[in-house]
Amino acid sequence: MEECNNHKKLARVHGDTRAKRIRRRLDQLRAASVFQDLFTLPQGRCHPLLGNRAGTFSLDLDGPYRLYLRPCNEPLPEKEDGSIDLSKVTHIEILGIEDPHDKKRPKSI
Repeated sequence: MEECNNHKKLARVHGDTRAKRIRRRLDQLRAASVFQDLFTLPQGRCHPLLGNRAGTFSLDLDGPYRLYLRPCNEPLPEKEDGSIDLSKVTHIEILGIEDPHDKKRPKSI
């Protein structure tokens, strides 16, 4: 997401308060050495999504807003059972920022 690389654009799209929270989350993502670290972020509530969003993860921002991301190592490290080994994922892609409950808002992912 282009806006994540430009603080002014991030603030214009999401407002100053949410932009600061997003920047804080992005800093935490940069500091994480592996994907599994995201599950320990304060108030992050990182969790895998199901259904048509299987393979992606949600990370809380503020209120109902979430940061959506996916592991993108090539190839994805797998466990013996075929699931993704999150302790070996070192690259992610940010897919979008949205309120999952807002039916009017176009989905960014």
